[in-house]
Amino acid sequence: MSNFFNTVNPVDLIHPEINRYLDSLLPERHSKLLEMEQFAKERDFPIIGPLVGRVLYQYVKITGARRIFEMGSGFGYSAFWIAMALPEDGKLICSEASQNNVDLAEDYLKVAGLLPKVQLKIGDALKILKQTEGPFDFIFCDVDKEFYPDALALAVTKLRVGGLLITDNALFHGRVLNPNPDATTRGVVEYNRAAFEAENLWTVILPVRDGLAVSWKMV
Repeated sequence: MSNFFNTVNPVDLIHPEINRYLDSLLPERHSKLLEMEQFAKERDFPIIGPLVGRVLYQYVKITGARRIFEMGSGFGYSAFWIAMALPEDGKLICSEASQNNVDLAEDYLKVAGLLPKVQLKIGDALKILKQTEGPFDFIFCDVDKEFYPDALALAVTKLRVGGLLITDNALFHGRVLNPNPDATTRGVVEYNRAAFEAENLWTVILPVRDGLAVSWKMV
C-alpha cells in the first residue's frame, strides 16, 4: 500500500486515457458551465467537474430531492448542477465562507435562471447547517477536509431517513493510502471509516474523479 502511494500520480487515480474517453462521451452542456470550468482552470480553483456534476444531477433526479444543503459551495459550480436537477419549487441552500465566491455564484446562477431555487449563505458551512432546520433530502459535502468527520456527524442528524449524503474527494488524490497522513488527509480517512461503520448509513465510494462517498441514511 505504501509503495503504491509513493508511485501514484495524484491526478491519475483513473488512467488518463480512461478520463479522456469519459470526457469524450459528455454531451453538450450549458454555456455557463463551460465558462465556469474555464474560470476554474485559469485560476487553479478546484471544482467537481462535469462527470461528478452529472452524478449529482442524476442522484437528485433519482431521489426526487426537493430540499438540499450544500456544505462548501465555492463559486457555485456544483450548485449549478444540483439546481438544474431540482424541480421549480425545490430549494438548495448553499454555504460558502468567501464573499467573492458567493458574488460569483450569484451572477452565474442568475444568468442561467437558477437563482430562484438557490439560497446563498455566507459563513462557516458547519455552523450554518447546525443553525438550519432539517431534515434535508440530500446533502452535498465539500468543506475543508480536516472538518470531514465533524461534517459527517452533523449532516446525518440533518438528513431525512432515505436521504443521501454525498461527499467529494473521498480518495483525496490517493493520499488516503499514505501510512503517515497529515491532518487534512486524516480527516478524509476518518470520514470514510466512520461512514462505512455507521449503523444507520449504507455507504459506497464511487471511484469517479477524486472519489465520491455516497451514504444512504437507512434509519
